[in-house]
Amino acid sequence: MSKHAHRREGGWVLVGTLALAVFADSLARGQEAALTDEFGEANNDASANLVRERQGAQGSAGNRDEDTKLWPKHLAEDERDLWMSPTRIRAHDTKWMLLLGGSAAGLMAADHAMMQQNKLSGVNVRRSADFSNYGVEALVGAGAGLYLWGKMRGDEHKTETGLMSGEAALNAFAVTSALQRILGRERPGVDQARGRFFRGGSSFPSDHSAVAWSIASVIAHQYPGPLTKFFAYGLAGATSVSRVAGNKHFPSDVLVGGALGWLVAREIYRKHSEPDLGAEPPGGSPGDATWNEGRNPNTLASPFVQLDSWVYPALERLAALGYIRTGFLGTRPWTRKECARLVEEAGEIIREEESKTTEANRLYNALEREFPPDVDPPGAEHSRGVRLESLYTRMLGISGQPLRDSYHFGQTLINDFGRPYAEGFNPVSGFSGWANWGRFAVYMRGEYQHSPFVPAYSQDIRSLIAQLDGTPVQPAQPQPTINQFRLLDTYALTTFGNWDFSFGKQSLWWGPNRGGSLLLSNNAEPIYMFRASRSTPFTLPGMLQRLGPLKVEAFFGQLAGNQFPPRPFFHGERISVKPTENLELGFSRTAEFGGVGRPLTWGSLFNTYFSVRSSVLYPAWNNPGQRNGGFDFSYRVPWVRNWLTLYGTAMTRDDPTPLMAFTPLRALINPGVYLSHIPHFPRLDFRAEGVTTIPPAAQNHTGHFTYWESFYRDNYTNKNYLIGDWIGRAGTGYQAWSTYWFNPRTSLQFGYRHAQVSGAYIPHGGTLNDASLRMDWQIGNALSFSAFVQYEKWLMPVLAPEAQNNVTTALQMTFWPRQWSLRK
Repeated sequence: MSKHAHRREGGWVLVGTLALAVFADSLARGQEAALTDEFGEANNDASANLVRERQGAQGSAGNRDEDTKLWPKHLAEDERDLWMSPTRIRAHDTKWMLLLGGSAAGLMAADHAMMQQNKLSGVNVRRSADFSNYGVEALVGAGAGLYLWGKMRGDEHKTETGLMSGEAALNAFAVTSALQRILGRERPGVDQARGRFFRGGSSFPSDHSAVAWSIASVIAHQYPGPLTKFFAYGLAGATSVSRVAGNKHFPSDVLVGGALGWLVAREIYRKHSEPDLGAEPPGGSPGDATWNEGRNPNTLASPFVQLDSWVYPALERLAALGYIRTGFLGTRPWTRKECARLVEEAGEIIREEESKTTEANRLYNALEREFPPDVDPPGAEHSRGVRLESLYTRMLGISGQPLRDSYHFGQTLINDFGRPYAEGFNPVSGFSGWANWGRFAVYMRGEYQHSPFVPAYSQDIRSLIAQLDGTPVQPAQPQPTINQFRLLDTYALTTFGNWDFSFGKQSLWWGPNRGGSLLLSNNAEPIYMFRASRSTPFTLPGMLQRLGPLKVEAFFGQLAGNQFPPRPFFHGERISVKPTENLELGFSRTAEFGGVGRPLTWGSLFNTYFSVRSSVLYPAWNNPGQRNGGFDFSYRVPWVRNWLTLYGTAMTRDDPTPLMAFTPLRALINPGVYLSHIPHFPRLDFRAEGVTTIPPAAQNHTGHFTYWESFYRDNYTNKNYLIGDWIGRAGTGYQAWSTYWFNPRTSLQFGYRHAQVSGAYIPHGGTLNDASLRMDWQIGNALSFSAFVQYEKWLMPVLAPEAQNNVTTALQMTFWPRQWSLRK
């Protein structure tokens, strides 16, 4: 049998299974349909009440049995309405249509490149395709099982769920099958994955994705608990991803297919559901005014606040002063919704204690203006909108030779999102903004970057780097003059309950330290990842509630710019707890695995999450990769709680659990202290941190321990910048800052930084010292300026025999056009 014949047979088998599941008992469902025809849609309150009165006289079970006789008619009517839906498009539909259309268009433009990156082995491609089939079958089985179980138990809610699941799946399958034949897009396995349309193919849109999301949507709406939604949508999402991994569809195919399936199910659910049976009230269509009526604000999407925002220092000062008690400072970024919650908490405590602390009131007032209660968190009246957040330009000049390679030598500019820089003029100009629509949001931050030409390393330096990394000597490759537009944090976001699911380029910061983070920081360019995070804390039931509030997040992504090997995968998980309002504990782990030479298999995927054995014990196809454990704490000290906070981070290399971070001989440490204010100077704070990536064990001084692994020779980097701490592979350093706050958005900061590189790693070692002055000045509500000057002196004999110095100056202007927004 040919592949096409097999596919057609599989499609008809799927149709037959669905038809049997829905049509198993064809002697039902009449009275309700008749009443709906007589009195209008049951979504109207008056007609719905009259329907229930009529049903009460005869028994709702008998009505549903009679009503099923009209199931074929409903199926045909639903299909007709779906095809006629373009004629009912209104102006308020344009936002969600543009959001979906723009996302699909963007994916179509990247389809070919993304499929070229699909380097799974033939076995894993087949496994992925099989998994997608199993995912659809499981969802079909769930719908059919609910129907049959409901009939046997007399449970109308389960029966209705099964019926609507079948109706939605059949309608979605019919729509996507027709579109496949009309559009005729080639499959990824044809013509080098060019994905051309009108070539007789059947790739666009994905019927597997449409069917999976249609059934998942019905089940999630009928059983609206967070766990049901997580598993239903999670299985549908895994099915869609598997169609791409299995080389059956392009990413845009599954996006459009999933969206069609979800919208088809939403329409069928709106027309045929009965809220009195326990389902969610059927709202309107996505563009309707009723779409968000009565919706819990926790289900509405809220974008993340950028890591370099003034909001975090302000909230941290409020927490250090004792006015925020449920914030988790070691896990960033936070959503605007979470920031608004913390601001509200601070306001309540300030009012309860009738605080006379002028500084706390100033901080609260500034934050309340940034997160007005009627907008953040977004309520139903503000659940749709577009906002241009900022326009900015930064003019940065460097006089003298800077250090640009913290993986080997050092870094002059740190925690700057991996922006390129060199001696000379380095301007950037960019923007940020977002659009939100109910439980969906899109955030974008992009900028133009310029950096001057940088000559290649000499032959001696390139030979030294090859020796340090255990790699071949690389050819002389100067950095050409850079003129580029680059996206920074840019992602799509959806919210279910208090969980945020985001996909795109994202920056994370794990740990309470502010000068650098051993685990994750914004020192490198944002990573392409899928991220799941708990936006607000929660408490476990029973005895576990003694742990206090918790926050959880996890991500799975892929690194870029690596050579040894190219395209490794990168994932991380973090749990934070607050046993008391003054103590925060964080447990984290990250792993780098896969890449060219180590295929992504189900075995390697399982082992990278659950194996506790050393990676050297595994073959390439099952290797868990290089894993790191992390532990951090933050503690407001008794008797001086509103003054003094102690914190620190510990990390162990190539250990499978965070608990190994307590091993003193192997742990990297990053302690710190923060004074929220100085006696008699309430607006002056002070912070100091130390860091070392040289554990006490002697063999760890050579640079072949921290941020290094025998297979991953440019470990823990993204586009040549360290993801973790700027101190590098074998360094020790410290930093100190003192900031005078004229107001929450205007401040003057003095800083000092010192770093020393081990002589056992780099011949003759190296040192770096810099002093800096930074001024942030807010003018009104719409304009801010930042000025920065830094003097640096470094000595690295392998790079230059004499000490070198450089001066960095920068001036940034940011426009905050709050009035440039549309909300509905």
